[in-house]
Amino acid sequence: MLSSSSRLLPLSRPVLIQTRTYAVSLKPAVTYPRMKNEPRRYSERKTYLYNQYTRLLQSSFDRPLILFEHVDFSASRLIQLRAEIAEAVTKHAKTLPPSLAAPTPAPLGPDAFPTLTVLRTSVFGVALRDMPTLDGQMRRELAKTVTGSLAVLAFPQLNPPQLKAVLRVLARSVPPRQPKTPEQLDAEKKAIEAAFVPGRRPKRQRPTPVPDLKLLGALIEGKLFKSEGVQSVAELPTLDGLRAQLVGLLSAPAAQLSMVLGEASGSKLARTLEGFKKSLEPETQESEAPPS
Repeated sequence: MLSSSSRLLPLSRPVLIQTRTYAVSLKPAVTYPRMKNEPRRYSERKTYLYNQYTRLLQSSFDRPLILFEHVDFSASRLIQLRAEIAEAVTKHAKTLPPSLAAPTPAPLGPDAFPTLTVLRTSVFGVALRDMPTLDGQMRRELAKTVTGSLAVLAFPQLNPPQLKAVLRVLARSVPPRQPKTPEQLDAEKKAIEAAFVPGRRPKRQRPTPVPDLKLLGALIEGKLFKSEGVQSVAELPTLDGLRAQLVGLLSAPAAQLSMVLGEASGSKLARTLEGFKKSLEPETQESEAPPS
């Protein structure tokens, strides 16, 4: 007869199971035989999300959409992150110089703040697939960019300094995760092996979630930008600043000409023309000299 110790089966060591993530798929919907060529009916929740994501993609031609991959974010942490974004926009608005139209900065309305929306990638893929205004190649590149949980930060308008301020606050609030060193991995492996006891169920320990936010890219004016392109756009000046630079470039020659004409008055004009004549005389003599 077998003893009690010999009847024990060897237990396998605990295996870490990774969380399943969903990517954006552009494949057409599957038609099952039992559907009998009837259109598939979706729930009210999925229909609402589909319409919301469709409007969001259509608005990318007028307002920039910044794409992020979020990991281990709780509801309370997302609320805190939205509050930090609103605070960054408010601080940036206070730093703007006063203008003649508005000597004192007006209070920001609710439409002036960017909105952070957590998307369901499966429904977002359907909305992206049915978006005819976006190029097919760009849709495929956008689908490849998303590899996990997706969040979109929609700005009311393209304002590069404001975008730079928000990205700086997000990088400070949610710093990127540092990869574990080989020493840390070996220490975790030794701790798991030391805690393993044959015949005893291992104690389940829930790890402390560390939120992570990764910049994937952006949809700006119907074009897809990678993360490096988003950083480059954030370094640009505002539209009013670009207009001021363009006006300065166009008015610089006229200002220089008016300054020269203003200085060359009376006797100065004669001396200016005489000096201009003398500067042209060597060139004229060289051109009239007989060939040797």
